[in-house]
Amino acid sequence: MISKATIDKVFEQSLVEEVVGEFVQLKKSGSNFKGLSPFSNEKTPSFVVSPVKQIWKDFSSGKGGNAIAFLMEHEHFTYPEAIKYLARKYNIEVEETQTSSLDKEKASERESLFIVSEFAKKFFKETLLNSQEGKSIGLSYFKERGFSDETIKKFDLGYLPEKSDYFSSNAIKNGYDRIFLEKSGLSIFKNEKPFDRFRGRIMFPIHSMSGRVLGFGGRILNNQLKTAKYLNSPESLIYNKSKILYGIFYAKQEIAKQDNCYIVEGYTDVIQLHQKGIKNVVSSSGTALSVDQITLIRRLTSNITMLFDGDKAGIDATLRGIDIILSAGLNVNICSFPNGEDPDSYSQDKSYEEIDEFLKANSKDFIQFKASILAESSKNDPVLKTKTINEIINSISIIPDRIKQELYIKHCSSIMDISEDVLFNSLAQKTKNEIYAVSKKRIARVPQTTKNKNVNTLFELEKKIIEILLLYGDKVEEFEELILKNDEDGNVILEPTIVKSSVYEKIFLDLQQDEIEFTNESFRMIYDKIITEFQKNQKLVLEVFLNNLGDNLSNHVTGILMSEERYELHNWVSKNIFVKNKEKVISQLVSETILSLRTYLINKKVDELKDEIKSNKNNNKILEEISEYHKLKSLLSKKLNRVF
Repeated sequence: MISKATIDKVFEQSLVEEVVGEFVQLKKSGSNFKGLSPFSNEKTPSFVVSPVKQIWKDFSSGKGGNAIAFLMEHEHFTYPEAIKYLARKYNIEVEETQTSSLDKEKASERESLFIVSEFAKKFFKETLLNSQEGKSIGLSYFKERGFSDETIKKFDLGYLPEKSDYFSSNAIKNGYDRIFLEKSGLSIFKNEKPFDRFRGRIMFPIHSMSGRVLGFGGRILNNQLKTAKYLNSPESLIYNKSKILYGIFYAKQEIAKQDNCYIVEGYTDVIQLHQKGIKNVVSSSGTALSVDQITLIRRLTSNITMLFDGDKAGIDATLRGIDIILSAGLNVNICSFPNGEDPDSYSQDKSYEEIDEFLKANSKDFIQFKASILAESSKNDPVLKTKTINEIINSISIIPDRIKQELYIKHCSSIMDISEDVLFNSLAQKTKNEIYAVSKKRIARVPQTTKNKNVNTLFELEKKIIEILLLYGDKVEEFEELILKNDEDGNVILEPTIVKSSVYEKIFLDLQQDEIEFTNESFRMIYDKIITEFQKNQKLVLEVFLNNLGDNLSNHVTGILMSEERYELHNWVSKNIFVKNKEKVISQLVSETILSLRTYLINKKVDELKDEIKSNKNNNKILEEISEYHKLKSLLSKKLNRVF
């Protein structure tokens, strides 16, 4: 672990304008700097860097933070990687905290494997470009595939001759330990004699998100040999096939910028599309998509488009990947190529414009995709149609977002010509069965205490109020106010009445009426400043507001804004499915949040009264008070369940 002293030095010495300036062209604008957003395509600069506050804010995407946050967002570094990057930049020695001997040993082994892999990459590349065998066999193959010299060098493509120990012997001569040559999978030792695992193959180095070589993929060119066409490095401390995506290092920025990731099957598919200008593309390296790979993509975008070969194997592989993507909460489209074609072969004689147009025109959501398979295989067969519909329902059921589920049900109804009610009933039944099965397994997983849970609940509710004010504070909405009244029988009821008000006024008056104060000091200060700003100017300009906050509060605000969802599902209107816009249900969001806060505080008050009973002999008044609170809680709960 990096020591706290090192981290403190990095924060003290790093300047956000210098760090950001390496990646974004900045121009002086008053006390700040401005530039075009590196996270979106824009013509008017909305990216602001504040040297005084040492923060940046991208108003086009909602992202913001300090120098570390920028490197993590733009370069997709982990926190330790960002710290080490800045330490190198500012010549700060990185101190490691004391670790166990086992941890030290693993760290040393990992670094040794990285060093060996880097040497191998350079060796294979040098052999491809400069040796006679490399040029006549490996280089000629890449040229036949249409790869340019620039592309070959960029992707560090290489070649290893057929001689059994060509690489291993050279590595040992250069001082590399056989232990790490063996653990990396580059060499195999039999009776102390080394053999090259990838002999006679063209080589594809596999990079991490930050660009370090983790392992290799090798393709045999001699079809007469009885061996696997493609061969990958074995598992090691640095290489885990299910956690790696080929091409992610070259694609990460474009994926984030385009807000979409193309997934293909092979190495050459990635390289060919990249060369043609489609740079937001990665490969699962011929394996089924894993949860870890999807998680890697989710750091960059919520949208995935799968490009698959038009044969049965390609279709089957795509079907297996769809549910994994959906269960992670991501949106997935599928684009199929003509039978006998793959992304590589299709793209070789096409321009960027032609490929881009093809991908856009032929991309379907997973419902359309499964429905098209049905149309080809089942025709008018009701049994097969039922099977396909059930498969679609199964896929919809694993989507964590309930709103997405409803949208896809509507979409399925229109495509498959079946009523929404039937589909909703099927979904409800499936969900019910799954919940029952899961609940049996989790019945014992009850928190030991409720204290932390309560603190977290209150924190999230207060944060949500701040978020609503920042995003929608000046919006004027119709709210359903609840007035306490007695009915004819003397029972307390909540009588609704519609009131038109701005969001900030609604929140301010409701909290003031209930004498509710923020428990989190930072949220309280931010709330006071937001309300003051609205009362003065009737609006809140985020750029101006951020510049008037201190560093700590600015980080809180940018963090809240960064967490706001910015992805849309699909262009549903084009499919004749009309859904509620998020901004059209602001009143619902406000009401639900305030009601939830009130309910939480009532529960807290009831718990306090119950504790008071234990130390008080005369409990009648306390019991009456608890009873009244329970009645109010019941009314609020009913209201929460019917907020539309």
